[in-house]
Amino acid sequence: MSAYPDACFLHSAHNPAQFLPDHGMEVAFAGRSNAGKSSAINVIVGRKQFARVSRTPGRTQLINFFSLDDAVPGGRRLVDLPGYGFAKVPETVQRHWRGLMQAYFEQRQSLTGLVIVVDVRRGLLDYDLQMLEWAAHAQCAAHVLLTKADKLSRGAASAAQHAVRRELSGRASVQLFSALTREGADEARLALEGLMPPPETTLAGPAGD
Repeated sequence: MSAYPDACFLHSAHNPAQFLPDHGMEVAFAGRSNAGKSSAINVIVGRKQFARVSRTPGRTQLINFFSLDDAVPGGRRLVDLPGYGFAKVPETVQRHWRGLMQAYFEQRQSLTGLVIVVDVRRGLLDYDLQMLEWAAHAQCAAHVLLTKADKLSRGAASAAQHAVRRELSGRASVQLFSALTREGADEARLALEGLMPPPETTLAGPAGD
């Protein structure tokens, strides 16, 4: 059963002018191409094809907005950001993605949290750290999903998690996750809920309020 039975796709944006109205709350998901971002979203939401999983890394070139529920005025949304860092993607496309995501972090008052999806075998890379910087400037909390934990032994996965925690020094919470075995799925849902705090404290209203 889906954790969010009313969740649905809303809209895709190729440029900032196409962003949805800046109401309610939203949590963005970011990650390097092929880190397992779409699979992680599907497991967390509880829908097999909620976010499309591409066999070609770097295929997602838009910012995709999904409705989760109407728990707060203006609704709660999950935002799937384009994958980044895939070498075979043309430089012009990478520049467009970077500008699009920078505009997103600078403009969205409804953004309350960021989930960064990282392949546990690779650790944090430059683009991941850039995402953390943008989140810090946007004053939103961040959570790191170390995906594909099933690819490592339990000891190696735990060591990788501790290494990332040391590197981040409290800038984000960190957990192990596997879309294949569902390890960490409940913890990830709790983290997602925690990134959407009570509306009386941080709810963003329409622009100009």
